[in-house]
Amino acid sequence: MEAVRASAAWVASRSSHVKVDMLEIEKAVDKIQGNVPKIEWDFEGIHYFDNGPLTVQYLFVLDALNFCFWPDKDLTYDNLASGLKLALEKDKTALDADRLKNYTGPQLRELLNWPRPLPIEEERVRLLHEVGLELERSFGGSAANLVKSAGNSAASLIELITRHFPGFRDHSLYKGHQVFLYKRAQIFVADLWGAFKGKNFGEFYDIHSITIFADYIVPAVLRELGILKYESNLCCSIDSNSEIVPGSEEEVEIRACSVHAVEKMRELINKKFGKQVGASESFLSFLNDHI
Repeated sequence: MEAVRASAAWVASRSSHVKVDMLEIEKAVDKIQGNVPKIEWDFEGIHYFDNGPLTVQYLFVLDALNFCFWPDKDLTYDNLASGLKLALEKDKTALDADRLKNYTGPQLRELLNWPRPLPIEEERVRLLHEVGLELERSFGGSAANLVKSAGNSAASLIELITRHFPGFRDHSLYKGHQVFLYKRAQIFVADLWGAFKGKNFGEFYDIHSITIFADYIVPAVLRELGILKYESNLCCSIDSNSEIVPGSEEEVEIRACSVHAVEKMRELINKKFGKQVGASESFLSFLNDHI
């Protein structure tokens, strides 16, 4: 995803609230010696998997909803994943396009077996409607058809997703420049690749083209490693659990610098150890284990 890499590098070169420490990147790379083991997808046992199109539908809906769990301290990604899994095990039509486009907030809560309103519930319902309507209109109601349309290219699939589903576009404006991060679209590709073990719906000849996912976990790990350095006011905001306003300079810098830092780590691992490393959750999970 060259647009993501280029815009992340552009932000990192102009960032005033967040800095990427190249010396700490070199220390981290030397510490792991390029040894990043493969971590199997779904080791928690929380995902639905039937090795077919319904798994693709499940992952697409899951990744459409995979954002903003704050301020509900009990709600996590695991609740979304396992809730949708149980819903499908009870009713294989629960995520059909014609049902997605009609769900209400209370029905979504019931689907997830969640006892109270979800954070940004109206937006989550809107995204379900968007997914259902566009899958029905352009892909015969099936996320599997969307994946097939990409011709086994991760980059093409991300382009299709962001063209047809505005909720996945993940753009920001930073100092008059458009920044592309495409977090959830890239997570969907990585989920397919991991779930299907690089075969069938998860076969992508350019899987290494995707970047790390600019979420809230990645910068926390990179900050702990000393790779990301924050200016004092931003440190205080984060350490006091204050909200970083979406689309603010601080938020864009944190996310873009995270992507840029991991890209620099990948480049250095390749240069020093001759290994090509995928920018996936497994990479950051492994780094997290070495803090």
